[in-house]
Amino acid sequence: MGPSNVRRPATLASLAAELGVSRTTVSNAYNRPDQLSAPLRARVLEAARRLGYPGPDPVARSLRTRKAGAVGLLLTEALSYAFRDPAATGFLEGLALACEQAGQGLLLVPVSPEHADVTAVHQAGVDGFVVYSVSEDDPHFLAVLQRPVPTVVCDQPVGVEGVDRVGVDDRAGMLALTRHVTGLGHRRIGVLCMRIAAGRNDGPVAVEREVAATYPVQRNRLAGIRDGLAEVGVDWADVPVHERFEHSVEAGQDAAAALLAAHPRLTAIVCTSDILALGALRHAAERGLSVPGQLTVTGFDGVPEAERAGLTTVRQPVLEKGRVAGELLLERGDRNRPRQVTLPTELVKGATSGEPRAEERFFSGW
Repeated sequence: MGPSNVRRPATLASLAAELGVSRTTVSNAYNRPDQLSAPLRARVLEAARRLGYPGPDPVARSLRTRKAGAVGLLLTEALSYAFRDPAATGFLEGLALACEQAGQGLLLVPVSPEHADVTAVHQAGVDGFVVYSVSEDDPHFLAVLQRPVPTVVCDQPVGVEGVDRVGVDDRAGMLALTRHVTGLGHRRIGVLCMRIAAGRNDGPVAVEREVAATYPVQRNRLAGIRDGLAEVGVDWADVPVHERFEHSVEAGQDAAAALLAAHPRLTAIVCTSDILALGALRHAAERGLSVPGQLTVTGFDGVPEAERAGLTTVRQPVLEKGRVAGELLLERGDRNRPRQVTLPTELVKGATSGEPRAEERFFSGW
């Protein structure tokens, strides 16, 4: 068969000619169905199916309307992180529900936390951005702010002018958990935390690095622990803090091993996330340490895996955070003043916290 006999795909113009209607009528069948009678729209769509017309070009349509029909989610992690980390997955589900309700698409814009390349941000065809938990100096976030579209931040950074934010009171949540741990009698406490600043640091956190922390969520959770320990006279300088760049169970397991090897008399490990705490539980099992008999372990987030493990933690409404972030963006309208939404947390006293070993127990009056 020669090229001249190859059937060309139908176009909007050829479909209109075939039906004897205007091109506007064909366009309305897709973009403004309320402008047509139901039988006429059905006739247009049936002819389009028969002739192989794929519908209006979405790119051309977005150029005309200046609307992309999608929300961009900025994630400064590998794309798989959104589906691997349960807190991120819960947030993503809530955001997707809000987009679904509004008839909007969702575009994931993952970028590397180690190598700044803002091209993906500049080229993303979106009507607005939801920024999921990035550092205060993240170059990709700064690129988002250069775009003339509304932006909502989830968790961090905080206090950005003109930007909506949804999050929880991380400091208060962690203070409540620390009071629970000290109330059980623990004073020899170690901490495992997520990434707190730029640059890979897999090990103890120096004072200078903690002071220069650019991830407010981790900074505030550490502050909550510090506040709680100060109430019972524990000097923060005596509390070992180990950081991990990767947020995974394996990282938590490795960090717990390093922490206990360096400080074998610890009776409790307070973790700034459930994922790290699950890793600490795995290390305890590997070492044959009973939890909570020989070691108390706590987390933060309240993810399903933590609930199944009976972890003592702080539960935050991750799905609700995603839904609220989406609604703040999609229902913004002409509102000029930014909104700050703080959702509640709940202390969950699980099976992984108990009194310390008898010889390490704190008694009032020591």
